[in-house]
Amino acid sequence: MVIMSRKVVRTSKFRHVFGQAVKADQCYDDIRISQMTWDSNFCSVNPKFVAMIVDASGGGAFIVLPLSKTGRIDMSQPTVCGHTGPVLDIEWCPHNDNIIASGSEDCSVMIWEIPEGGLVQPLKDPVVKLDGHSKRVGILSWHPTAHNVLMSAGCDNVVILWNVARGEAVVRIDTVHTDLIYSACWNREGSQILTSCKDKKLRVLDPRKGTVIAEKDKPHEGSRPVRAVFVSEGKILTTGFSRMSERQVALWDPKSFDEPLTLQELDTSSGVLLPFFDPDTAVVYLCGKGDSSIRYFEVTDEAPYVHYLSMYSSKESQKGMGYMPKRGLEVNKCEIARFYKLHERKCEPIVMTVPRKSDLFQEDLYPDTMGPEPSVEADEWFAGKEGKPILISLKDGFVATTKNKEFKVIKSLLSTTSASSGQRNGNGADVQALQNEVKELREMVEELTKRVSELESKN
Repeated sequence: MVIMSRKVVRTSKFRHVFGQAVKADQCYDDIRISQMTWDSNFCSVNPKFVAMIVDASGGGAFIVLPLSKTGRIDMSQPTVCGHTGPVLDIEWCPHNDNIIASGSEDCSVMIWEIPEGGLVQPLKDPVVKLDGHSKRVGILSWHPTAHNVLMSAGCDNVVILWNVARGEAVVRIDTVHTDLIYSACWNREGSQILTSCKDKKLRVLDPRKGTVIAEKDKPHEGSRPVRAVFVSEGKILTTGFSRMSERQVALWDPKSFDEPLTLQELDTSSGVLLPFFDPDTAVVYLCGKGDSSIRYFEVTDEAPYVHYLSMYSSKESQKGMGYMPKRGLEVNKCEIARFYKLHERKCEPIVMTVPRKSDLFQEDLYPDTMGPEPSVEADEWFAGKEGKPILISLKDGFVATTKNKEFKVIKSLLSTTSASSGQRNGNGADVQALQNEVKELREMVEELTKRVSELESKN
């Protein structure tokens, strides 16, 4: 009698993914990363720039560097320093690589335009200042498909959806959360918002109505912060703690929230696990604040649903983590993710690779992915129009075929925004230098006009 041997190891093309830190000269050194005790990423990256929240005396600041500006960063490197209190969260706009939002302890959200090539002098004036929160703003998230829609969540337990170009708070969700909001994010289409809260509830919200579609009480028994993200097919992945303070990861189906599809215990560390989900590969990366490792799992539709793949370990703990959008990766090296790990005084890129022998384009690793083009404008989206993601192929390495989506502040509303210089282009050079030049020219013209009228009156 022949007994069929049961296959013990699950087959997956991501089983051998390995993480590797780049060489020392490819790091960004001598940066004083913020010491604030706040569980946000402290770092945001896109295919052009890396931004990191830094220590700043009297106010709040973050530093923006072109990706190529590696090595030791000079103390005199200019920062973005318009906030009057510490910066708690920063996020690049997915539709324009020169636009970044920041939220601060000073209760405001600011939108900044970074000139091509990076800053040559400190940037103090935002393009738009958004005031609407009564306490510090710790969470920001741009809408994935609608242009100029930004979500902010503050310690006033309020979620606000902004039309950034108009400088207006369009939706204000202020009666749903009864305590501090731990996390808030969009689904892939931007048709739902997912929040986790100190009141031990997980909520799926209708963003325009501000109503609760589904909610789950106590996704994790412990009292420490819960994080939640949407994964494939509308499912939800959460990280949290058990009653015995063990760290857990769980997967939920919001259609039947009663029981988790899976709940796994990981370890007894105390740091909050920040989840990063890649919809193209269905791999989720868990980065603990204060950990020195990144664990990664594959999410599938067969039990146990969340399959442990491997772990990247290092000696030094992470203060924060940036996650590169897919279109910024090196596809010819089979790179499927890149993290920007913050140490106390440096930022170290970590590359996740699938080992392959061939140097041809690996189509199975790179399905069409989210591109930089929005599919709907802010006004249309708030009026009810949905925006499906516009996908791009990475086959020839991503090459920008469209200009950055122009960032315009609507002129008639300049009074409600702090945009002092009218329209600005997303691809402008050093905007501040131009402003100064215009000012000087204006003064010169006034001076000349005065002299002409003096001479005329003499004659």
